Parts: sequence; C-alpha cells; structure tokens
Amino acid sequence: MTRTIYYFITHPLLLSVFWAWIAAQTIKVIVSSVNEKKISLHRFIEPGGMPSSHAAAVVALLTGVGIREGVTSTLFIVTLVLALITIYEAIGVRRQSGRQAELINELFRYLARRRSVKHQLIEQLGHNPLEALIGCILGFFVALLWM
Repeated sequence: MTRTIYYFITHPLLLSVFWAWIAAQTIKVIVSSVNEKKISLHRFIEPGGMPSSHAAAVVALLTGVGIREGVTSTLFIVTLVLALITIYEAIGVRRQSGRQAELINELFRYLARRRSVKHQLIEQLGHNPLEALIGCILGFFVALLWM
C-alpha cells in the first residue's frame, strides 16, 4: 500500500500537472501584486487571471500523456478532449459567469446606496483567450521538464 502511494505521488505525469498548476498560480500572485501595487497572496487560491492554471494543468497532462503514450493513443485523444473542454469552459462559460457577477455586483452597489444590502460575488472566474494561451504554453513547458 505504501509503495503504491509513493509511486502515485512521485509519478512524473502527476508531478508535471501539479507543478504546472503551482507555477501558474504563483505567476498569478506576482502579476496581481504588480498590477495592484500590493502583495496579493489571496490570488493563489482564486480562479481567473493571468495565466490560466486550468489550461496549464490540462496541457501539462496532455503533453505528458503524449510523451508517455504517444499522440496516436486512445488515452491521448481522451486527454485532448478533456483539455479542449476545460479550456473552452474557462474562456467561455466561466468568463461569462464572471461578467454576470460584475453586473450583479453593480446592482448590489446600487441597492446598497438605497438600503443595507452587502453582497459581493467573485467577478474574476474565467479567462480571456490570452490568459488561456499563456497557461497552455506554461503547462507544455513544465511537462517537458518533468517528463
């Protein structure tokens, strides 16, 4: 049992995905801290922003599977579909949810001036295409380092 757990947590494919996510979230903290001119450690666990950790993780997985199993394998095709859906969701649905949150927050601010309404939704949920692209590039290179 212990040997299985050790093999699992030291597997290069899992490590490449993990470190791609860590790298993306760390870069996100740095970018936010520079933009806001204050340290923004909270960004490490928040969604959205530059670069996309979702894209970095799934592309690291895709790259690792491509290296290990080959790009003509069934597993690579399954991983490709997973990656495309994940990136599509990050750019499309989650981004639209963030825009809706912005509008709802604006409504809450308007209502707060009239009465004591204090709600706030997270606005930065998804990614623009550039954030997703940078995440993809990051995930690709992290996977190359680990595989």
